[in-house]
Amino acid sequence: MVALGIIGAFLPLMPTTIFLIIAAWCFARSSPRLEAKLINSRFGAPLRDWRDSGAISHSSKLLAVFGMASGYAIFFATSHPSPIPAVAVGLALLACAAFVLSRPRP
Repeated sequence: MVALGIIGAFLPLMPTTIFLIIAAWCFARSSPRLEAKLINSRFGAPLRDWRDSGAISHSSKLLAVFGMASGYAIFFATSHPSPIPAVAVGLALLACAAFVLSRPRP
């Protein structure tokens, strides 16, 4: 999960934080030393916010929703889906966006 998170830091459209959240969760159960190292790393602030209160920063929320909207626009423009897949993907992304936007701010 750490490797996927690091890759996501450099590749557009691949998330970083979710993989690091999963890694921190795993480390909390297996290696407190590695969890502390991850929590105190450059990526530690969003991980601490999520662990402590399930919070997502305002700028991260905006980036996430913008990424979802951009992804849907690219999906729609390049694949020209029929109505059912277009609506299904749109509803899934709306549900994800609603979840992200409903999280408290740190």
